[in-house]
Amino acid sequence: MLLGFAMMGFSVLMFFVLGVTILKSFLLSTQREESNCTIIHAYVTDHWMDCAFSCGMDCRGQGKYPCLQVFVNLTHSGQKVLLHYNEEAVQINSQCFYTPKCHRDRNYLLSGALDIKEFFDHKNGTPFSCFYSPDGQSEDAILIKKYDQMMIFHCLFWPSLTLLGGVLIVGMVRLTQYLSFLCEKHSTAFRDEHYSQQPRYGTT
Repeated sequence: MLLGFAMMGFSVLMFFVLGVTILKSFLLSTQREESNCTIIHAYVTDHWMDCAFSCGMDCRGQGKYPCLQVFVNLTHSGQKVLLHYNEEAVQINSQCFYTPKCHRDRNYLLSGALDIKEFFDHKNGTPFSCFYSPDGQSEDAILIKKYDQMMIFHCLFWPSLTLLGGVLIVGMVRLTQYLSFLCEKHSTAFRDEHYSQQPRYGTT
């Protein structure tokens, strides 16, 4: 019984955690389909974006990071769109390919952005997989789809399986207890009936 209730409680906790961290983000994200993209051009803009970094327990500093913009061509439609790393990057800053972790050293951040730019420059028009919004809700594309239907399936399947297992364990224990009670009741009635049919001999 305790194992069954523990499994049910754990499954409810899993539903809550996964619902807050994954399912909510999946439902709020734009539904996208896979396509092919080809690089048009990638460059670091002159305008640097503001950010904040931690420099200790009670210390926060202000910094700036370079904005890398990557423009691609959607193969299926020929539309020119801005490429982002993933859906989270779109929500944080829709103007840049990604938002790096804020750092005091601006040269370090610039070096990282230039490395990514060089990676895209080497594509030389080679198509690669990307994801776009088919209903036109978003005029951009993302490189990596963070959440897909298979991930959502696993997020729902395993907690549901754990919940079902807990319910089955509790149900089987209760059924066993009920059958044991019926067996004991039947055994007691049989003994009482057997004793009542025994001949009684009196003494004279």
